[in-house]
Amino acid sequence: MTSRFITSLWPCLMGAVLGSAQAQTISFSEAWTRVIQQDEGLAVEQAGVDRAKQLREAAKSMYLPKVDVGASYTHLDQPMELDMMDLNPIANHPEMVKVLQQILGGLPIPHLTPNDFVTPLTKQNVVTSSVKMLWPLFAGGRIDAAQDIRQAQVSEAQQLLVLKQQSTFESLSQTYFGVVLAAQVVQTKQEIEEGLAHHLDHAKKLEAQGQIARVERLSAQSAYDRARIDTQKARRSLEIAELALGRMLKLPNAQPGSGLFVNKELPRLEGLVSQTLEVHPGLKLLSAKKEQAKGLIRVEQGKYAPEVFLFGNYNLYEDDSLASKTAPDWLVGVGVSMPLVSRDGRSETVQAAKSAELQVNLLQAKTREDLELLVEKTWREAAQGLEEYQSLSSTQALAEENVLLRDKAFGQGLSTSLDVVDAQNQLAGVKTQRAAAAYQYVVSLARLLALSGQMNSFNQYQHGQVIEVNS
Repeated sequence: MTSRFITSLWPCLMGAVLGSAQAQTISFSEAWTRVIQQDEGLAVEQAGVDRAKQLREAAKSMYLPKVDVGASYTHLDQPMELDMMDLNPIANHPEMVKVLQQILGGLPIPHLTPNDFVTPLTKQNVVTSSVKMLWPLFAGGRIDAAQDIRQAQVSEAQQLLVLKQQSTFESLSQTYFGVVLAAQVVQTKQEIEEGLAHHLDHAKKLEAQGQIARVERLSAQSAYDRARIDTQKARRSLEIAELALGRMLKLPNAQPGSGLFVNKELPRLEGLVSQTLEVHPGLKLLSAKKEQAKGLIRVEQGKYAPEVFLFGNYNLYEDDSLASKTAPDWLVGVGVSMPLVSRDGRSETVQAAKSAELQVNLLQAKTREDLELLVEKTWREAAQGLEEYQSLSSTQALAEENVLLRDKAFGQGLSTSLDVVDAQNQLAGVKTQRAAAAYQYVVSLARLLALSGQMNSFNQYQHGQVIEVNS
């Protein structure tokens, strides 16, 4: 009988051992490091930074000359020829032969045909190959402006990455400590369930002795059953929170190793506001947008200026013809191009670029106001959580004492089962409320540090002068 019991129990024991082995405890700082390394959203923004840097490096080639090598094959309807008779119409005069005889002293002149005066210049099939160069020397400042725009785009991508890091840090703090809060709620519910189970057992004994009515025992039974249901609901909520944390960390069965905490005091609001306005990536992103708008203005204004460029050509291959022999092997020169009438609406595009700069200026002012409001709101939420947690300390002590008194009074017939249940529920509510206040404090503190660019200092607040929050 004993061996059968052990055999049937062995799979359950092994499952419990394996389940505990698979669970991995991880601190908040370790979780943050893991998120930085594996989060796809951060990887996307990092790829954007790399792309912007590559485009910036590519824009540097705008200072270099453009060199092309090319070849062409051309088939003409007929070879190009030069007829000397076309150059000198007098040569077609009928007396031209007599004049030539007189000049030659009466020597006979051979019979001439029209082809004797034709000189071939090119063949019917023309093949050429050459290297061409074009080097912009001055473009009205547009090249420099394009470089500045690319650099501003790199800064913009970097600030987008920082913004994503801040939002991810806040999300991690909510998810991670949400699991901690859910676990404490489960613990509180289990304690209440155990207390009501003890109360039910006590009620059954008193009913059997005839000291209490059946309705009192039923009241205790009903309270215990509701407590069991509440505990199951809390466990389901905990499982969902753990699932979200595991997905975020890409670590199934991850268990938080850090608990809720509160500090004795908050960082100063004025320092947080000034620090946020100085380092917040949203403002730096708008500054990068402003630099891009300024660069765009310079690009559009540069369209009014002349372009100066150096050009050249070197023949690599040419066919054996008179035209090829007379053409130069290479050439260089300087050219100037001055736009007079354009179809791209230069004045309107300049005004549009200036409007974009004005828009960014207005957004900067609005963002500063919003950030100030957000920091103060978050600071007050953290202060409220801290004050609520500290103020409920006496309430929790009173609720714990009330549970003891009501339980003793019930055993002496001086209190009803409903009084005991109410005392237990009051204690559970106070514990849950204090844990929720601590959670609000921690999440608000994490947001404050993220907004002010001090995420790395969260560990100091977590392990400095803190008050550990336990149910």
